[in-house]
Amino acid sequence: MIRCVIIDDEPAAREILTSYVSKVSSIKLMETFSSSLAAREYLKENDTDLLLLDIEMPNLTGIELLNSLPKSPEVIFTTAYSEYAIDGYELSVIDYLLKPISMERFLKAIDKAEKKLEHQNTQNNCFKVKADGRIYQLPHEEILFAESMGYYITIYTQEKKITFYQTMKSLNQSLPSQEYERVHKSYLVRLSAIEYLEGNQIKIGEHTIPIGKTFKEKFMKSYM
Repeated sequence: MIRCVIIDDEPAAREILTSYVSKVSSIKLMETFSSSLAAREYLKENDTDLLLLDIEMPNLTGIELLNSLPKSPEVIFTTAYSEYAIDGYELSVIDYLLKPISMERFLKAIDKAEKKLEHQNTQNNCFKVKADGRIYQLPHEEILFAESMGYYITIYTQEKKITFYQTMKSLNQSLPSQEYERVHKSYLVRLSAIEYLEGNQIKIGEHTIPIGKTFKEKFMKSYM
């Protein structure tokens, strides 16, 4: 599932893009923003795969927003001004949509985004870690969840546990955001490994994992 954010200061444009996104089953709309400054704060704290981003906005343009982010998601520019096309290509954005945007043209851009993100996931479908004098290569689909204990992480799979030195923040950044979610200061889970939720607990096999209060809202948006 592609996590998408729409950023456009025009209400009509946001409404149209929201409607288009709702018709594509592979995309999950996380948030919409009329302000690039507000969007910047959100993007700093929340994993996002794709931006539908207007360029001409007050205070901070779409291009300035991208240049200000330490790590930018993939981007499809949506703008009424054709003169920005060169800037878009220089920033290696996926596509450049000129308003008014048709559904047909929107879907072509989304197809490009899906192919690029799928390729990235294929290239990075294993997690490599050094532990106990060995180098382990773990396919993402084998990792059930991770638990932190101080500066050590234990990764759980169906068959084994591997403990190594790393912070949870660093591990979270190393794994694909579409597949994993931080649910507690000490736990990160693979979303597809979850059997069920009960109250503020996650059940994965014989393991019960707590959901932290500060992580619950973001987790539920990703999981539901």
